[in-house]
Amino acid sequence: MSGALLLAVTACGGGGTGSGGGDGKGGDSGAARSKQSEAVVSISPEDGAKSVDTSGALKVTAAKGRLTEVVVKDAKGRKLDGKISGDGAGWTPSTHLAAATKYTVHAVAEDSEGRTAAEDAGFTTLTPDDTFVGSFTPEDGSKVGVGMPFSIRFTRGITNPKDVEKAIRIRTEPAVDVEGHWFGNDRLDFRPEKYWKPGTKVTVDLNLDGVEGRPGVYGEQTKTIDFTIGRDQVSVVDAKKLTMKVMRDGKVIKTVPVTTGKPGMETWNGQMVISEMLTVTRMNGATVGYGGEYDIKDVPHALRLTNSGTFLHGNYWAGGAFGNYNASHGCIGLRDVRGGWDKKVPAAWFFNHSMIGDVVVVKNSEDRTVDPDNGLNGWNMSWEKWKK
Repeated sequence: MSGALLLAVTACGGGGTGSGGGDGKGGDSGAARSKQSEAVVSISPEDGAKSVDTSGALKVTAAKGRLTEVVVKDAKGRKLDGKISGDGAGWTPSTHLAAATKYTVHAVAEDSEGRTAAEDAGFTTLTPDDTFVGSFTPEDGSKVGVGMPFSIRFTRGITNPKDVEKAIRIRTEPAVDVEGHWFGNDRLDFRPEKYWKPGTKVTVDLNLDGVEGRPGVYGEQTKTIDFTIGRDQVSVVDAKKLTMKVMRDGKVIKTVPVTTGKPGMETWNGQMVISEMLTVTRMNGATVGYGGEYDIKDVPHALRLTNSGTFLHGNYWAGGAFGNYNASHGCIGLRDVRGGWDKKVPAAWFFNHSMIGDVVVVKNSEDRTVDPDNGLNGWNMSWEKWKK
C-alpha cells in the first residue's frame, strides 16, 4: 500500500515540474506571444496630459507597422479630421484643436503579418487667458445683393493671418472660387473674382476656437453662417450727366436724376456696395470733417456706401439741383420729400427696390477712385492684387 502511495505522489510531482510540462501552460504562453503584433503605436501628448497646445502637439505614429485607423473625438463625440501619411507611419490633424477641450485618441496599427496593435489616450487642451472674436457681415440667413463680400473684423490685431484664414471655410452652390484679402491686421474680406451669380448659396464655417491669432491670444468662435445672393442689381451714377441708371440683370429698368458732390467735395468714383439702409438718419458735417456746414436731423431713405460717410440718400432741400448741377458734400442725392412719405419720388422708389449688397458705380467724377477698404468696396482692387 505504501508503494502505491509513493508512486502516486511521484506522478503528481512529475506532472508539475518534469519535461512533460512543455505541453501545458508554458507552451500556450509561447504560442500567444508568437501571435502578438510587432507594431508599436505612439500617441503624443501622453495620456492624461493637460494644457496641451491647440496646434502642433497632437501626433500619432507607428513603428514596425502601418497605421490603419486613428479616431480623435472631443467630449461631445465630434470627430477631428486628420490624415494618415502615405507610408502609414504617422497621422496628423488637418486643423487645429479647440481650446479648453478634452480629447480622446484611439489608434490602430498593423504589422507585416497583418497583426494589429491598438493604443488609447486622452488629454485636455489649454485654457487661454486672452481671446479674440470676429464680428461679421452679412448676417446669418440674409439675402443680399451680388456685390456683397463676406467681411469679418477681429477684436485683436492678427499676427498669424495664415492660421486664421485657414480656419475660415467658404462653400458655395454653385461652386465658385472665393479668395480672402486682409485689410490691415484686423479685417478679412472674402469675394469671388466677379460679382456673385444670383441665387448662389454661400456657407461660411468659422472654426476659430483654438486658433492662435497672435502670441498667447486664441480665437473662441465656432459658427456657421449661411446667406443667399438675390437678384442682380447694379446702378450706375454719372456725375457729369447727373443721372443714375438702375440695371437688373444688365438691363436698365429706370433712370433717375441725381446730384453729386459739388466742386471741392466731389463724390468718389468706383464700385461701392450698399452696406446699411436707414429709412431716416441724422447727418452732421462735424462727423465727417465738414465742421458745422450742415446738421440735418431727418435725412430720408439713406443707403451707406462708405465707412467715411458717403451715402446715396433722399434729399428734400436741394431744390432744382437734381439732374442740373452738383450740390452735395460728396453724397449722391435723389429727390425726396421731408418725412419720406411719398413712395413715388425717386429716393423712395430706389430705397424700396434696393438691398444690402447691391452695387452702385460712380463714374465721371473729378475725384479719385474710392479705397477698397472704405466700406465693402474691394471690387475696386484687381483679382491679382486681391489674392496677394
